[in-house]
Amino acid sequence: MSYYDIDAILTDAEKVPCKFELDVPELGYLDNNPSQPLKAGTSIGLPLWLAEPLALTSRSTSSSEEDSKSFVSLDLPPSLSNEVMSALKADPRAVPLRDQSHNFYGLGTRMLDVFEEREICAILRRTFVTRAADIALHARKAGATEDMGVGTGEDFLRGLEEWERMLFRKAHEGTKGSKEWMEGIKKH
Repeated sequence: MSYYDIDAILTDAEKVPCKFELDVPELGYLDNNPSQPLKAGTSIGLPLWLAEPLALTSRSTSSSEEDSKSFVSLDLPPSLSNEVMSALKADPRAVPLRDQSHNFYGLGTRMLDVFEEREICAILRRTFVTRAADIALHARKAGATEDMGVGTGEDFLRGLEEWERMLFRKAHEGTKGSKEWMEGIKKH
């Protein structure tokens, strides 16, 4: 991933739920209380690029347990909630991932850097593999036949998140290129 990768930038801008572990003066405006400090225990959504270092950095270098706590505790975002994971376990094809997050797999990958959730990792892997087969099938058929029906391809693409859209484009370009190559071979 490049420093200038727009998908990485948008993934890092996704808001994730956090709970502050200490009072922070002058930040009450984050909780719509401009003249008050942000109180310990306040839950708020912060962009991932800010939430991750706040959750992973301890407040002090001392060895006492109270001082070694982080500034915020981080929770999984709603797009990776138990309900979504249960739906993906049941049928990965039935969940429009774009409705959960435009960069669903990118967000999942970044959250797995912070949380060690083997089950979520397994579900995301199974979801990608299962959906990749459908994506390849649609990419191969796109524009080649009339049996998909009008608007079917658009409806299918509408539910794909960014990694899946990139996979669709690459698979479609590969199919188109191999078709052109085969036609060139037949002419000679």
